[in-house]
Amino acid sequence: MGESVLVTGAAGFIGAHIASECLRRGREVVALDDLSGGFRRNVPEGVRFVEGSVCDDALVERLFAEHSFRYVYHLAAYAAEGLSHFIRRFNYENNLGGSVNIINACVRHEVECLVFTSSIAVYGRNQVPMTEALVPHPEDPYGISKYAVELDLRAAKDMFGLNSVVFRPHNVYGELQNIADRYRNVIGIFMNQVLSGQAMSIFGDGLQTRAFTHVSDIVGPIVEAATRPDCFGEVFNIGGDDVRTVLDLATRVAACLGVDARVVHLPARNEVVHAFADHAKLGKYFGARAFMPLDEGLRRMAEWVKTEGPRRPVSFGNIEVRRNLPASWV
Repeated sequence: MGESVLVTGAAGFIGAHIASECLRRGREVVALDDLSGGFRRNVPEGVRFVEGSVCDDALVERLFAEHSFRYVYHLAAYAAEGLSHFIRRFNYENNLGGSVNIINACVRHEVECLVFTSSIAVYGRNQVPMTEALVPHPEDPYGISKYAVELDLRAAKDMFGLNSVVFRPHNVYGELQNIADRYRNVIGIFMNQVLSGQAMSIFGDGLQTRAFTHVSDIVGPIVEAATRPDCFGEVFNIGGDDVRTVLDLATRVAACLGVDARVVHLPARNEVVHAFADHAKLGKYFGARAFMPLDEGLRRMAEWVKTEGPRRPVSFGNIEVRRNLPASWV
């Protein structure tokens, strides 16, 4: 029997891929997920699945006591940057409060390393290319909650000696992504709209720039980091370097699904316009990496999406503040 690991958010998109890679490496994997944004079918066969929330401190403590986890991969979060302005309480209770429960349990049970997926949302705007040496200046509650967890991990290291590694991924896409989520993951939204016969909706002029990352390109370093003492205490940007406008992305998504691009422009949102990161540090620690070209990644995801078919977009059920909420989200 291999070493025991916990993957939170393992029924979600990236978490499911992390759980699968841990299994491939011979580990005994426990998956914790409340299924608020993920699906039971995403959890790989061979993983022990526990339905529940990281916000349930008693459940978290019971799992740690039962399994003696050596490593923990904490991915559970509601990762909707734009929507986080309107669900502030939910955002902080889940993304910050739930993370504190995981950190406490890691300290109490002397976990060897906690790997945390943060986000380039911590940088805010006007800091491109985003490098780990920059001082984070998040501008939305989601980014604030992620950076708060990063700071808490530093404090837990200083006080208790808890080892951790932080990854800041960005614009990750690929198979198993929830294309029914109307608030996040633009590639999934576009593909779902195309399959539903709708025009692709773009906020503003579509000249926002992002670097998109196929999920297969981030899984290896994230899983490996827990076993690398030279990575303990480090923060890594992780993702692709191929920067594209949202308009260009829409054209490529349509092409991979074999249709002409049709878009509809919605009023611009209050969002970071240009967001892409530098990955030199990742290469220094994990070696030079050839990331999947965008067109190839889109083709792979499109093939999977076509087997799944379109899904009805799901609305968030408890908007806390409706002032300035984009009309398309009402």
